[in-house]
Amino acid sequence: MNYSQTLEFIHSLGNFSRPAGLCRITAAAAALGSPQNNFFSVHIAGTNGKGSVSAMLAKILKEAGYKTGLFISPYIINFRERIQINGEFISENDLVRYAELVRETGIDLSEFEFVAAAAFSYFSDKKCDIVIAETGLGGRLDATNILNSAVTVITKIGMDHSAVLGDTVEKIAAEKCGIIKNSPVTVSSYDQPENALRVIENTANRLVIPDKSQLRVISCDESGSIFIYKDKEYRISLAGRHQIENALTVIETVANSGFKIPYETVAKALKETIFPARAEIICEKPLILLDGAHNPDGAKALAGILSRYAGKVTAVIGMMRDKDCSSVLAATLPFCKAAVAVTVENMPRSLEAGELARKASKYCPSFTADSYSDAIEKSYSLAAGEPVFVFGSLYLAGGIRNELKMFYENLK
Repeated sequence: MNYSQTLEFIHSLGNFSRPAGLCRITAAAAALGSPQNNFFSVHIAGTNGKGSVSAMLAKILKEAGYKTGLFISPYIINFRERIQINGEFISENDLVRYAELVRETGIDLSEFEFVAAAAFSYFSDKKCDIVIAETGLGGRLDATNILNSAVTVITKIGMDHSAVLGDTVEKIAAEKCGIIKNSPVTVSSYDQPENALRVIENTANRLVIPDKSQLRVISCDESGSIFIYKDKEYRISLAGRHQIENALTVIETVANSGFKIPYETVAKALKETIFPARAEIICEKPLILLDGAHNPDGAKALAGILSRYAGKVTAVIGMMRDKDCSSVLAATLPFCKAAVAVTVENMPRSLEAGELARKASKYCPSFTADSYSDAIEKSYSLAAGEPVFVFGSLYLAGGIRNELKMFYENLK
């Protein structure tokens, strides 16, 4: 198979038609020679912040001289983004090659299981020193949980995927904490809900939480943040106060994982870390911001930025039917002067634009768009030079990002 045929095959596997469990990925990994045992790994679970924490950690470890693998989902720019070494996406040829190796095992895998098996084989063959692996859904039964991680990280836990993970924060936390197993060190973000924190404390062998009393924020805006933590100054380029929390989680992970990485390396890497669709500024004048906020906690974090432009923002929104749309819209749209709803393209789970617009109209005047290009043009017209924020789904962010960039670049 060529690259496009390989992608078509991977996408045909689906993710939710098979019973949850680790038996299939375990069998596939065994057939491939158990590649997950050939590198040191940091395993990351949580509802929000996984991607940002993964990106920051990978950047630090690369800057420190480690050959660093990164496994994330979903992707924003390109499918190959899901599997990286030292910031370089897996090549098309290598993806074809490792997909064929997994396919030859003959084991019926879901899409996520299949990609995880290919990634671990790739990281092993390329002799990565360390792999940063982000769970796909939950943790206990996630395909990445065949890793025997020396370090686990639990980012902010909230209500998401409740139909699969449980209808309380405690149940969701228990699923996320399934990655801890025998991990000697677990690092948690500092702003966990109290009931989630109790679950983490009862599961972890040794728990490290950033000391919020030693944090002093100097500045925080769309360009990033400057803060002092434990008497050392850090700058991050990722926007939003929630990214300070993610950065502290990363700082403590590095400090408590046996890596002897100097402050200067950590500070430089944090400043240089960028990550698509995490309060990403597409254009500065006018301000065009792209964010993957799709659940209540993500929406709350985005609202912290929106509030600075209350009454001036035009939103472009697209969401999945199985997400808590009402909570996301209630947290964000009161700060907006208008919203343009669009159906997320190539996603059967997407909420139709008309239905989303009806829900949004409770908070601000709302309109529908027939396509991404239509949504961009309508929002530009409605904004009249004021900010446009695009959010509601990482799938929306990934699909609209290039068109959004091209539209505003052509205006210059």
